[in-house]
Amino acid sequence: MCGRYAAASSSDELIEALEIDVDRTSDPVRSVLKSAQSPPAGDPDYNVAPSKNARVVVARRPRDQGDSVEASGGLAGQADAEGGQGRLQRQLRLLTWGLVPSWAKDPAVGARMTNARAETVFEKPAFRAAIASRRALVPADGWYEWQTSPVATDAKGKPRKQPFFMHRPDGVPITFAGLFEFWRDPGAERDDPLAWLTTFTIVTTAAEAGLERIHDRQPLVLDPDQWGAWLDPDAPAEQVQALVATQRPGRFAAYPVGRAVGNSRSNGPELLEPVGAADLVGVVDPATGEVLG
Repeated sequence: MCGRYAAASSSDELIEALEIDVDRTSDPVRSVLKSAQSPPAGDPDYNVAPSKNARVVVARRPRDQGDSVEASGGLAGQADAEGGQGRLQRQLRLLTWGLVPSWAKDPAVGARMTNARAETVFEKPAFRAAIASRRALVPADGWYEWQTSPVATDAKGKPRKQPFFMHRPDGVPITFAGLFEFWRDPGAERDDPLAWLTTFTIVTTAAEAGLERIHDRQPLVLDPDQWGAWLDPDAPAEQVQALVATQRPGRFAAYPVGRAVGNSRSNGPELLEPVGAADLVGVVDPATGEVLG
């Protein structure tokens, strides 16, 4: 956890809901995928998987009040401009899911860094620099998790796994706490705009009551009143630590969905359709603990 999520809102909807100042999702970005991303990066996606380029919110300061982010070379090219004094600009960007530390020799390490555990994020070398000043919001409509059945097995004799979709019934935007990092290809030309790979990871925490019947982890979800402090690169360490430790249970509901979501090539609103009780086998109801089917 978290290994798949849905980000089905349009960029225009995200710009309004998250109070975005600058939309840079049309900028060219480096990809680690071997084939074209589907749906295209920046479009609504019902099955966001690791290694995809996904929409992420960051806050950056131009180097001075007169400079725009555009004039200063964009996000990844400004890894050396983090000491800017201008007003924080909230930007919507495309970043690659799977954090690659700046010191990594091979970007393939990002496949193992899609999540950062809240309990150790301040200590792990891969995340220490990012949690200090490169924090992000990852907008989503909800996330998927697979529940391992305590009673049912599949055709191979292994515990049967049932996918669930977690969401907010109250309609408040879901934003995962994220971290981002810059990595530069040492073999790229100095002026190559795609020499930089900008990546992100999602901070996870212990699952709250009910959801722990599906999986023992869940993403750290920040509410609107926490966005500003999380995005501020100058926020004091104790404030960031308090945000990571925050637990606000009772915001989410979960329901079982079809197994098609397990295929990363599957996409579309049908992935969010609930599965009827008659189609469940050995599934534990997260609300009651009752075994269904």
